[in-house]
Amino acid sequence: MVRSFDGKKPTIAASAFVSEAAYVIGDVSVGENSSIWPGAVIRGDTCRIMIGSRSSIEDNCVVHGSAEILIGNDVIIGHGAIVHGHKIGNNVLVGNNATILDGAELGDFCIIGAGGVVPPEVKIPQNALALGTPVQVKCQLSQKQREELIEGTAFYTSLAREYKRQGL
Repeated sequence: MVRSFDGKKPTIAASAFVSEAAYVIGDVSVGENSSIWPGAVIRGDTCRIMIGSRSSIEDNCVVHGSAEILIGNDVIIGHGAIVHGHKIGNNVLVGNNATILDGAELGDFCIIGAGGVVPPEVKIPQNALALGTPVQVKCQLSQKQREELIEGTAFYTSLAREYKRQGL
């Protein structure tokens, strides 16, 4: 369901897939070939939310905040994750049920492990694997992990295209 709020209507690229069971409201932009899966809530009622190209907001995620939220290109926000943070770079994986809190920033090519919590105002550098509650950077991503991030977003882009083709 896509709805206007306070005179602001979501802008969704024609190539993007938005499940009819998702809720996208207000000052939201969704880039080319991105996907918003069932149960996801993207609430641009109190701030602008910008989602780049080929990014996937998976089932039951919540994206909402009190300050602008920027989600880069080629990002996967895993099932049940909460994004309340400010900036997520390109080629990032936010694991299932992870939480990104106010003002937090994730650099390019980051992985936030499942269930991890990124505290307010924390900045995770690029190429980092961060795990735990609160998250701690454990290591730099290997070339293989970087390639797997790229493969993951390609998979979701293809899957979303098929959902769209089938009229789902």
